[in-house]
Amino acid sequence: MTPLKIKINRLSDTTADVPLPRYATEGSAGMDIHAAVDNPMTVKPGETVLVPTGFSMELIPGYEAQVRPRSGLAVKHSIGIMNAPGTIDSDYRGEVKVILTNFGSGDFVVNRGDRIAQMVVARYERVEWVETDALSGTGRGAGGFGSTGVSH
Repeated sequence: MTPLKIKINRLSDTTADVPLPRYATEGSAGMDIHAAVDNPMTVKPGETVLVPTGFSMELIPGYEAQVRPRSGLAVKHSIGIMNAPGTIDSDYRGEVKVILTNFGSGDFVVNRGDRIAQMVVARYERVEWVETDALSGTGRGAGGFGSTGVSH
């Protein structure tokens, strides 16, 4: 598979030590995003902070970048992304920042270079709504919000 070429820009020479997003393994779908904080940032229980990454990018029209939580931070520290998945649109050129939330009961410290989130670049389709008075029927119909149960 040929990788998609996406332009990325370090916003300052002062963040040259912070890794750009990268895959941890050959089979990774998401790239790790690293914190570009100048000093350790303490996230108190229940607090939401905006963590800088030190980069911006130029996505190709028809693609978005989704910012997602890291499973290890979620299970070990109750750290998540408030708007997961966060969407970075192809026409956004500002610094990528991560909306990190501490859902736990203890403080969490973000250090420079820490892997704080993951990013998946995905293709999307634009739609044009066709207003109608009726939709086609299905076996499920309007059933939702638990209508299929939890057991198999």
